[in-house]
Amino acid sequence: MNARLTLEGITKAYPAVVANDQVSLTVQPGEIHAVLGENGAGKSTLMKIIYGAVKPDAGTVRWNGKDISVASPAQARALGIAMVFQHFSLFDTLTVVENIALGLPPDTRLDSLAARITATAAQYGLELEPQRHVHTLSVGERQRVEIVRALLTNPQLLILDEPTSVLTPQAVEKLFETLRRLAAEGCSILYISHKLDEIRALCHTCTVMRGGKVTGVCDPRQETAASLSRMMIGSELPQLHPRPHQPGAPRLTVSGLSLPKAHAFATELTDIAFEVRAGEILGVAGVSGNGQQELLAALSGEDTRAPAEAIRIDDRPAGRLNAAKRRLLGLGFVPEERLGRGAVPAMSLADNVLLSHQGPETVSSGMIRRGAITAIAAGIIERFRVKAGGPQAAARSLSGGNLQKFIVGREVLRNPKVLIVAQPTWGVDVGAAAQIRAELLALRDAGCALLVVSEELDELFEISDRLMVIAKGRVRPAVPTAQATVEQIGLWMSGMGEAQTPASTELERGHA
Repeated sequence: MNARLTLEGITKAYPAVVANDQVSLTVQPGEIHAVLGENGAGKSTLMKIIYGAVKPDAGTVRWNGKDISVASPAQARALGIAMVFQHFSLFDTLTVVENIALGLPPDTRLDSLAARITATAAQYGLELEPQRHVHTLSVGERQRVEIVRALLTNPQLLILDEPTSVLTPQAVEKLFETLRRLAAEGCSILYISHKLDEIRALCHTCTVMRGGKVTGVCDPRQETAASLSRMMIGSELPQLHPRPHQPGAPRLTVSGLSLPKAHAFATELTDIAFEVRAGEILGVAGVSGNGQQELLAALSGEDTRAPAEAIRIDDRPAGRLNAAKRRLLGLGFVPEERLGRGAVPAMSLADNVLLSHQGPETVSSGMIRRGAITAIAAGIIERFRVKAGGPQAAARSLSGGNLQKFIVGREVLRNPKVLIVAQPTWGVDVGAAAQIRAELLALRDAGCALLVVSEELDELFEISDRLMVIAKGRVRPAVPTAQATVEQIGLWMSGMGEAQTPASTELERGHA
């Protein structure tokens, strides 16, 4: 039997880097094949070559035993190759069903397609509303659109990049069952993930890349997380050692925060109440689209509709303050959307420093101090080991993980009193994720109050002192992480259980 996909000697070079260097890879029919590597290892470039979005400089692509040259994604889809990108290819002004229709024959009826989307989404546990406009969706919800779009094509080869980051633990297992069923029916799956345990549980084969080259091929079921890590980064992952601590005074206090929908597809916030103390991390778990976006907008100052007293920063009313004034009170913010919110794509890293460092050290008499912002950017690049072409490199030239390290580093260097972080390690390799988490813990130990919103439960359990779940615009009272279980948090994320009532905030105040 011919292999479904064979790559031999694939090479792709850009002016500053060789992204793929003589890469070879074979995927059999019905095989779930992982591709593992650090950010910048060349995985995304290799997937884009398979999908026809990038043309290789050298090498051979063989599909079902025949040499081919995939000239475009449209040709790839015609061959039976579907891909879900880490950075989504969706048009904000179109609806979900209109976006999905773009990759289908022109005579596709939108009403029947909407029904197929709803059915497929329900089958795989991915909640979607076909008539919603994409600009109203969170990052996690946009990923669901991409996954469903790929599944609708009944592909022979399905390429998935970090597909489980939007799912509860229960839904992850359901997706795994679906992928195993697809594989049993002959569909091949290329699976990119930074979750080593996930790869070991699901995949039959793993190709490991480092610096654009293949460094090993193994059966991940026979490996440990430590051995996979050594193959990927050349060493074992650094271990986090959170030290015991006693939280200080409340730095961020939210009480009676209720907000109506900002648009038709938004989530209404109902009686949100919690506090974050100096020297602690409060983790917020929840399935994407349950009010995280709205809560973050209200806390960061993007949405100023809340009553002034509903949000207090260092015991000062802040509900009506804009983002700039909240920063003056000591607030730092890392949004979930890197390009467009966290960084301006076309601007240099040095210029992007100004998005949050706007003080006498960077601006004097209305003039930007170029030397100062360049030095800050260089310091972030060095301390957080950001792979970039220097402070003058454009933000869009960085891989997703490296841009995330830069944005987190930019906020950490401000030494904020309160830091709100959304999806701190979204799409970040395990080595960089460990570094980011270590920096967040160090900031906590220095007395900062951190609110971390993440759909990575393992991450929240690793770094949080207390955990809070948001579902359908309501939150449950925070519980000490040591008293929580993944299964219980997963159930709460799915909306099972009672929502928080005002009286229940007394439970969380008694945690210390």
